Amino acid sequence: MGRYGRYAAIGRTCVAGVLASALAGALAAGCGAGRSVTRRGPGAEASGSGARTGGEVRPSARARVGERAAPRSFTLVAAGDVIPTHPEVLDTAQEDAPLDGYGYDFRPMLKGVAPVVSGADVALCHLDAPLGPLDGPFTGYPLLQSPPQIATALKAAGYDSCGTASNHVLDQGLPGIRRTLDALDTVGLRHPGSARDGAEAARPVLLRAPGGARVAHLSYTDGIEEGGAIDDAPWAVNLLEEKTIVSDARAARRAGADVVVVSPAWGTEYRTAPDEEQLALARALTAAETDGRPDIDLIVGTHAHTPQPYEKVNGTWVVYGLGDQVSGAMRQPRGNWGTLARFRFAPPERPGGRWRVTEAAYVPQLAEQGPRIRVRNLARTGAHRDVRNRIGAAVLSRGAAEDGLTMGR
Repeated sequence: MGRYGRYAAIGRTCVAGVLASALAGALAAGCGAGRSVTRRGPGAEASGSGARTGGEVRPSARARVGERAAPRSFTLVAAGDVIPTHPEVLDTAQEDAPLDGYGYDFRPMLKGVAPVVSGADVALCHLDAPLGPLDGPFTGYPLLQSPPQIATALKAAGYDSCGTASNHVLDQGLPGIRRTLDALDTVGLRHPGSARDGAEAARPVLLRAPGGARVAHLSYTDGIEEGGAIDDAPWAVNLLEEKTIVSDARAARRAGADVVVVSPAWGTEYRTAPDEEQLALARALTAAETDGRPDIDLIVGTHAHTPQPYEKVNGTWVVYGLGDQVSGAMRQPRGNWGTLARFRFAPPERPGGRWRVTEAAYVPQLAEQGPRIRVRNLARTGAHRDVRNRIGAAVLSRGAAEDGLTMGR
């Protein structure tokens, strides 16, 4: 996000004393004072505060120890960059807060797309800013820091895991990483991409889908902003390197992953076509295999701040750029465009085989500006037809329709 244009730093004091305690309680509850979204069906079991063993979410208490039922098909949804630090986004969240304008509530902003997210069995997001303490300050470019209440909103919308590797991940140093991961843990969101120590970095994030499938979520960034440093903490951030990604994917497979999803923050900002680095890395990652089985089952990219093509590469779906999920006034209008990628995975025909994508869809969306920002599902409205068509043109520009990609609702 760092080069999309400068905007004024915002520093706000949320609340103090009793009010701060109330907001802390709302954050810990994961839904605050409003209505939370309930996922259809049992949902993916996901918890970041003690509900995992060796990086995996514990199975249902109904399952017997040592048993694993035959897995069933599941749907996965992935969304683009969540940028909660634009002045317009902060203003909207503060105006939407239920406590007379104090604090921040991002849930109304996401209400328009929450049904798509909560309707999936596994849902992935990408957080593009470190989270700060409840009393702020909350700042924009060049050093981002977001209200932690965005974690509450993402969980309420139905997300299970949020990638944290981005060029802004070290904007607040290692303390910012710790605060971010602590907040995500509090609401029960998993968080690949950054870590508080080496042991945490070595554990793959595994999500359990309804029906038993285990999904690994891996997150990487192709760089960090100037001034960020990881020399003394190489485990803090996952950098986008082919050998590292393939090694991590194989480790996740050994840990029991049926499906491995990679979320790279990569590409050239505001460019609807993937650049040569994206194309080359996509070819290399989708070609990697072990014993005839691909190491990576899906790539869902972020960072470009505009939708980029979906394409099947070596038989694997690659989303070069999902666009933005939450954003304020961007340098170019396309910075407010985004897509939700939705894939249905079916079990392999033989044990140990590859899970197959049987349905692929994109849902166009827009972070509609003013008077309050609202993320709109453009497949369910007659408004913004030109934006919907231009998103479709970008998404389908590398032949995805011929491979079965459709616009979903």
